[in-house]
Amino acid sequence: MKKIVRKIIYLPLILLAAVICFPVLFAASGVFMKQWELEQYLAPVLGGADGMADWVLLPHAPTLQHLVELLIDSPQFFVMFWNSLKISLCILAGQTLFGVPSAWGLARFGFPGKKVILLLYIVLMLMPFQVLMLPQYLTLSRLQLLDTHAALILPAVFSTFPVFIMYRFFCGIPEEILEAARIDGAGNLQIFVWIGIPLGAAGIVSSGILGFLESWNMIEQPMTFLKTKSLWPLSLFLPEIGLNEAGVGFAAAFMMLLPALLLFLSGQDYLEQGITAAALKE
Repeated sequence: MKKIVRKIIYLPLILLAAVICFPVLFAASGVFMKQWELEQYLAPVLGGADGMADWVLLPHAPTLQHLVELLIDSPQFFVMFWNSLKISLCILAGQTLFGVPSAWGLARFGFPGKKVILLLYIVLMLMPFQVLMLPQYLTLSRLQLLDTHAALILPAVFSTFPVFIMYRFFCGIPEEILEAARIDGAGNLQIFVWIGIPLGAAGIVSSGILGFLESWNMIEQPMTFLKTKSLWPLSLFLPEIGLNEAGVGFAAAFMMLLPALLLFLSGQDYLEQGITAAALKE
């Protein structure tokens, strides 16, 4: 009876997983299709032809032409790829440099207004970019940072979400361990470096993974703050793809997905711990 119940429960989960994974399979199959096959399937969507779009997961004539064209004959792709990598790594470094001490201070020190600051962090975390777009645009314009990578990096560095994730982990460190370190003569800085960071490493890694994924896939911020195409990240490469470049577009989408997928798989355990910690109540 239990096995039957399990199968009944697993069936909708498997179907849901298949629906979620279909876009990845869709992009992966498009990478290996010839151009005529892509035009045949996507002409009603991208070419203005009549009828309904069609698709198959197994190409009739597999080819590596689009990957070769993207990796060898598309310098614009590499410029945007390195722009994305530069922006994401700078954001990740900044969030670690400023977010870790901030989360530790909020978690382990008591001071007036602490609950108000935490509430403000949560409110800012829940606000979408569209709400903050105008204030950020005016601030960056006043600082003369528009149309530079700093316009994307600086607002993301001081995001409240990674601080909230790391705060939950630092709150979970037993006070007895810190008190024992103080009795042994350790100062606040020593406790933070030698106890707080190692014990909160899972939270730091999980917030780093989430921060990298968010910055790697950002599209609204560069569309708003960047005008020079040579500064665009890879996320803005795909919207310019038409039917004639559909194969290259699928290859670019696959290459953009690859770093994020590898990072997610390598840090999946830490990511699950971070999501669990963020869901816990005080």
